[in-house]
Amino acid sequence: MNQPNRRDVIPLANSPSICAWASVAGKKEGDGPMGFCFDQIEPDSHFGKDTWEQAESELQRRTVSLLLEHGHLKQEQLDALLAGDLINQCTSSSFGIRHLNVPFLGIYGACSTMAEGLLLASMLVDGGHMEYCAAVTSSHFSDAERQFRFPLSYGGQRTPNAQWTATASGAVLISHQQKPPYIRHVCVGKINDLGISDANNMGAAMAPAAADTIQRFLMETNTRPDDYDVILTGDLGVVGSKLLLELTEQNGYHLHHVHRDCGVMMFDNTTQDTHAGGSGCGCSASILCGYFLPRLASGELQNLLFIATGALLSPMLCQQGETIPGIAHLVHLSAKPNEKE
Repeated sequence: MNQPNRRDVIPLANSPSICAWASVAGKKEGDGPMGFCFDQIEPDSHFGKDTWEQAESELQRRTVSLLLEHGHLKQEQLDALLAGDLINQCTSSSFGIRHLNVPFLGIYGACSTMAEGLLLASMLVDGGHMEYCAAVTSSHFSDAERQFRFPLSYGGQRTPNAQWTATASGAVLISHQQKPPYIRHVCVGKINDLGISDANNMGAAMAPAAADTIQRFLMETNTRPDDYDVILTGDLGVVGSKLLLELTEQNGYHLHHVHRDCGVMMFDNTTQDTHAGGSGCGCSASILCGYFLPRLASGELQNLLFIATGALLSPMLCQQGETIPGIAHLVHLSAKPNEKE
């Protein structure tokens, strides 16, 4: 485990608020156990478009439109939008929101992108640089399969430890409005690489990064897992979640009773044939926005650690024998703001 330093955990003195959120998901996600919590479910996987890439751009466009509607905000009031996805050059994001004509920051953290965007947007607002800042991300099963593995028409066999990229999107609006959920701390992830080279085993590649970030945060803040209602990982899936619990237990942190994983939650693996669970930027983003943020806003949950995880793989480099680095960023969300000194 990497040792913490004084810059590992950044407390946000002004505790910016997530004042609005939105989520949109595809049919398979809507048919799963979390289908009840999404704002919209689209039965057409093409989203009315001609290609899978255009479909994901439309998915993200709809999510941002919903976000602005929920936040009662006009697009010209938005100071900046941070967005990313899994497709080369983040084109799903840039093409999906190009109509807005707002300041844009394209970001890439693979499946950790939602936590990265939330982290950066909250710091911009907390520092007084912006009044309204949004973060959005998305993923689509079909265009992700084409980029990272094989086109669907190839009919490739999926391995038991493979995960199913969620067709989903989530977006949040950050401001200084004094209402929960509040963002109290952020912790930037460090790249971890323990030599996993199987592109179908992303959970194993990401688990060490998740363990490292969680443990650094707990050490730096002098807190224990019991201090949080939920420690929520992005999309480690069944395999990666098991590894995370083993890795943290080796260092004396027992997460079993508070850990939940969006990749495990998204699908019913026994009836939906998703093997090790869900993955993709939109997996953690949509479940955070659809399920957990409303419970923080109502006070049902008081403290939550959101750790979105990403496998920073390149198909070409994997073919060249390279391994898969992992990353995990953490955001501490709470029903209460930081206490002023």
